[in-house]
Amino acid sequence: MAKKARRKLEEEEAHEAFRFPDFDERAFLAHEYEQTIATVLAVLFAVGLAAMGWALDHTGLTAAVPWILGFAGVFATPFVIRTVRPRSEEYTKGDWAWIILTTFFGWLGIWFLLLNLFPS
Repeated sequence: MAKKARRKLEEEEAHEAFRFPDFDERAFLAHEYEQTIATVLAVLFAVGLAAMGWALDHTGLTAAVPWILGFAGVFATPFVIRTVRPRSEEYTKGDWAWIILTTFFGWLGIWFLLLNLFPS
């Protein structure tokens, strides 16, 4: 029994205690700044898509045209942000999901608001 206890104690000493990694505040702030810029670009893109959808609704085209162009614009947002922001390679999948969802719901919300405020 003493051998097991001694062996267990030696194994515990062999393992180093967990230590939190050093927090890089500068890298964290740079990433958050990039995410803020990307979110602003996504909102601006959503406003543009909504204005385009509202204008196309008033031209008398079929109802599918604004929807198709809106969805195409939402899916084109990451490609536009990648060309505009060179540090976009650092974005995670969650960051891209946030950008796409912000553009999608912003586009729908602003477009419906414009349709209700300025009916044809």
